[in-house]
Amino acid sequence: MAGNRGVAYIEPGKVEIQNIDYPDLVLRDGPGVNPLNVGRKCDHGVILKVVTTNICGSDQHMVRGRTTAPAGLILGHEITGEIVECGRDVEFMKVGDLVSVPFNIACGRCRACKEQDTHICLNVNPERPGSAYGYVDMGGWVGGQSEYVMVPYADFQLLRFPDKDAAMDKILDLTMLSDIFPTGFHGSYSAGVSPGKTVYIAGAGPVGLAAAHSAQLLGASTVIVGDLIQERLDQAKSFGCEVINLRDHDDVGEQIEQILGTPEVDCAVDAVGFEASAHGAGNVEAPATVLNSIMQITRAGGKLGIPGLYVTGDPGASDDDAKEGTLKIRLGLGWAKAHTFVTGQTPVMQYHRYLMKSIMSGRAQIAKAVNATVISLDDAPRGYQEFDGGASKKFVIDPHNNLRK
Repeated sequence: MAGNRGVAYIEPGKVEIQNIDYPDLVLRDGPGVNPLNVGRKCDHGVILKVVTTNICGSDQHMVRGRTTAPAGLILGHEITGEIVECGRDVEFMKVGDLVSVPFNIACGRCRACKEQDTHICLNVNPERPGSAYGYVDMGGWVGGQSEYVMVPYADFQLLRFPDKDAAMDKILDLTMLSDIFPTGFHGSYSAGVSPGKTVYIAGAGPVGLAAAHSAQLLGASTVIVGDLIQERLDQAKSFGCEVINLRDHDDVGEQIEQILGTPEVDCAVDAVGFEASAHGAGNVEAPATVLNSIMQITRAGGKLGIPGLYVTGDPGASDDDAKEGTLKIRLGLGWAKAHTFVTGQTPVMQYHRYLMKSIMSGRAQIAKAVNATVISLDDAPRGYQEFDGGASKKFVIDPHNNLRK
């Protein structure tokens, strides 16, 4: 039997490559596995040889020690791979298929899944609705920053690429379908971006850049991106966005007015989440900053897409309220302006097939937008360090060194 290695969270600021069990079609006990999930049989699943797996900002929250993730948790929820084994109940997928794995684990059988709310599946996580690979409080499904990984409910979840050779030619774009591209698209789509509208994207990390590119695909007339890191803003400018350096300016509306002639936009997206910082000099952590600022600068009746992550447990938060996800949000302002808020995990399966077609047609250039950068599995700890330092790169791990030859 083949061996297996994966990226394990060790302690705040540290990950390492470990030898781990080769997957089988049972969820075994291990770090973070909910006791009610131990021994869960997955004859409806497949084993994947991982072709690409990406480092996500959500992973970074755990690695910084800003969640209750246990030591030894194998990370990684952005997975593209080749099927090497099918469970006995898998009918439509076959060995050799190249597939994208939605980061949401979904059964396809519960009420939520039947209503296309695969981000809040009721059957895969005993803790609460919704689950993901290699993530804290998500049921304990083993992550995919590894050489091989088990994926349950394969017939329902997996997106098969019809032409394997053509897909490999665009693999750096297609690897984004597991999370970042649908998440960015969901942020802009749920914010109501449509032809001619103006949109402000808070955050120029990979999700913010994906939201900005998605806003362009949706027809926005002007896409404005704000961030504290100039390198990331330069990346946003590289594909046609207007930018605001929030380290230099604390009044977002004033900067928007200089671009648009009015201090408001039609739509706004929070691609930052709970580790937000105050704007201007000093930049102390202030987790409600983005939510309050996008309410301030979005027109009355506008929509706010919030793909940025917010958690119910943050041991590194600045105050006791924030440690349990309670933030000082100006809800009265949102109420007065009749804003619509859309939050939560992205239901990847609502979008990934159409985004795949946009990639294959050449319409979407998501790898270029987020500066996809290939690294080996052994280089993953360095990738985490660079990403934490603000590098404007989307690190794509190539576990079998197939892309670097």
